Amino acid sequence: MKVLMVCLGNICRSPLAHGILEHKAPSNWTIDSAGTSGWHEGERPDTRSIITAKGRGIAIDQQRSRPFVVDDFKRFDIIFAMDSSNYSNILRLAPDEESALKVRLIMNEVYPKENRQVPDPYTGGQNGFEEVYDMLELALDEFLNSNLNG
Repeated sequence: MKVLMVCLGNICRSPLAHGILEHKAPSNWTIDSAGTSGWHEGERPDTRSIITAKGRGIAIDQQRSRPFVVDDFKRFDIIFAMDSSNYSNILRLAPDEESALKVRLIMNEVYPKENRQVPDPYTGGQNGFEEVYDMLELALDEFLNSNLNG
């Protein structure tokens, strides 16, 4: 299984999701993350994301931000968007229907068809990053449960 996490800048939400799934998924899975903007290309995750993940026993400081590219549709089986804005931005780049069907809103794993958003914690404090981590862990545990246990 190859899974890509996508948020806006690839420094807050998607690196956390990337780290959580990489930590919990089988070792033969490929996990990566990207942003729909290239604003932070090459940068490490936000310090608050690094601190949040580290507090849960996950190291994400080796990750580097990169922009989402059309080739990601070929490289990944599932592309998780953190919110509807990024979901729409990804779909605009989909070369065909098969590619578009790979894109999902991550919180729909827990709350099917409700299209709940993972809020961007960038402008807030550390607590927002902790809340985002908890949301992502809940969604990814559900995703893993349904993909590993039928």
